[in-house]
Amino acid sequence: MGEAPGLFEGHLQDFHLKSEGPETAIDVGSNKTYVFGGMENESTSTIGVRIFDKSMGEWMIPTVLGTRPGSSKGHSAVLIDDERILVVKGDSTSDDCFWFLEVNTAFVREQKMRLGTETVAWSKGLIGEVEKPIVISGPSGVGKGTLISKLMEEFPSMFGFSVSHTTRAPRNKEQNGVHYHFTERSVMEKDIEDVKFLEFASVHGNLYGTSVEAVEVVADKGKRCILDIDVQGARSIRASSLEAIFIFVHPPSFEELEKRLRARGTETEEQIQKRLRNARTELDQANSPGLFDHNLVNDDLETCYENLKKLLGLNEAGKTTTTDKSLPELFDVPLKHSISKIDQKILINCGTAERQNSSRNMFALDLSSIKGGAPGRTRGLNVYSVEPSMNGVNGTKMSSCCLLTS
Repeated sequence: MGEAPGLFEGHLQDFHLKSEGPETAIDVGSNKTYVFGGMENESTSTIGVRIFDKSMGEWMIPTVLGTRPGSSKGHSAVLIDDERILVVKGDSTSDDCFWFLEVNTAFVREQKMRLGTETVAWSKGLIGEVEKPIVISGPSGVGKGTLISKLMEEFPSMFGFSVSHTTRAPRNKEQNGVHYHFTERSVMEKDIEDVKFLEFASVHGNLYGTSVEAVEVVADKGKRCILDIDVQGARSIRASSLEAIFIFVHPPSFEELEKRLRARGTETEEQIQKRLRNARTELDQANSPGLFDHNLVNDDLETCYENLKKLLGLNEAGKTTTTDKSLPELFDVPLKHSISKIDQKILINCGTAERQNSSRNMFALDLSSIKGGAPGRTRGLNVYSVEPSMNGVNGTKMSSCCLLTS
């Protein structure tokens, strides 16, 4: 696809691979250089990624997973460690300017083996932390839906429910994006292949699943996501990169569960027998080591609900026992900016030569507590203002990596 430049000094005018838009180059290790920027004949709606293998003298176009950042008129980049690169989009607000390209994380290594090709993954970086999602499982008829409804009713501003995807047609009065995300089978199969789903299953010829984005959207609103998932789905989510709290709701006895199912009067005898067979399997699997963090017995609904609230750290006033987390204040990152790095801190200079004395033009981005990652968000970024006279963070001089534009 092109020849390697004789010398690689960070500027791309020597490259013989024609491209469009701003470009930035970052060395990872001694053999690979990652180049960010729009490529000719490629959609410029996202920031393109190419890799130059120095040992082989060849260009590679990797398989790109995760939610991709929108195109940018200018961006900067810095190597965080041997697993990820931070890309900062210019002319953006702080809720859309931080993006991590994962090049050697556990998720990327797993996908490289699965796909048999060079692979990278984008993950959007967000300031602040969110509470872990809650996965609630239990056999049909155990009352988990009622427990979730009570939680959502009492704490509507604290919890959010993820909306699942399905390939079946909408039923009467079902709304897209409210009851389900209704999608074409080919689209959902492609998203599954691209690892955009935490869990999925085929039921009566239709696909059902929970997407990474559906969970992240709830967290983006500052709410804690609740997932009503069967044991098979819980196992899939446990194996994913999502950090969650897993709760299984037991009936007081199998006989009581059957009694509740029959009392609903909504199913045929054949359907009831099928649900009972599935219930026996789920109750057996619920005891699998390391699958569920907590077990609740729904003998009395109100007692079980109070125990659920205690598990989630909710007091009688309806607030968590930990400090409430509010959405972070946004700030702008201009097109012309520079970034510097020392350890796990990034210095962002958003000022101009005429405004160097304004502390609101300089920020430190602390990455020491980041969590999550592709195929979802990277959270836990901490940002604070820095006095220009510090020449770095904690008085330490920092090495720079400046913005490149076309």
